[in-house]
Amino acid sequence: MTEELTRECDRHPDPFDCPDRLIVYVARFDEYGIIVHDGGGSHIAIAFCPFCGAKLPESKRALWFDRLKAIGVMDPLSGDIPKEFETDEWFRKAR
Repeated sequence: MTEELTRECDRHPDPFDCPDRLIVYVARFDEYGIIVHDGGGSHIAIAFCPFCGAKLPESKRALWFDRLKAIGVMDPLSGDIPKEFETDEWFRKAR
């Protein structure tokens, strides 16, 4: 998994553009996913490593939206969210 996530492509800096990239890690949600190569930035969240079967951390996607709503951010897709919610800082700071 580490090898897949750290692989770099000299022709495609964005992993969603590279046909050889299979897995993505989304830090803000602590979520792993299989890239959907449809020209966009979609992925299908996974709970287990597709290579070894190890259990992956549970996605924090729903918690991310809940925490934003709790601080009054009703439309996080508007781009008007606190900086810490753009990365994994929001849940690492809460530990």
